[in-house]
Amino acid sequence: MANFIKPYNDDPFVGHLATPITSSAVTRAILQNLPAYRFGLTPLLRGLEIGLAHGYFLMGPFVNLGPLRNSDIGLLAGFLSTIGLILILTLGLTIYGVATFENITSESATDLQTKNAWNQFKGGFFVGACGSAGFVFICLSSIPTFTIN
Repeated sequence: MANFIKPYNDDPFVGHLATPITSSAVTRAILQNLPAYRFGLTPLLRGLEIGLAHGYFLMGPFVNLGPLRNSDIGLLAGFLSTIGLILILTLGLTIYGVATFENITSESATDLQTKNAWNQFKGGFFVGACGSAGFVFICLSSIPTFTIN
């Protein structure tokens, strides 16, 4: 029987296992194309891209599964709930940034490990998430609803 699962870089003290999935070139290519790891992006653009994605997928559960889903204001309630959750997530990013980066003084433009870069990331996330949630709201409000009798 072949031994497919082994310690990462043959070092058992790393705490990570190298499997055919985690060590494949396809997995590495997918992860390197995520905005958090892609080279050449500023913190503002990283936050904007991550926020755009989150604003799109956060709107659906609130609109389709919320308590006002069958009412006339279900879409508006879902949009406002999404904006509320985005505010909570941005507050969480703010708290994390204050707690983690308060003593770090290095100001690198492309590194997320500084206070200034984290603030840019947080601002991009907020603008991107609110913008994409607003776009989804406009798109869904312009689609006529069909009722089955």
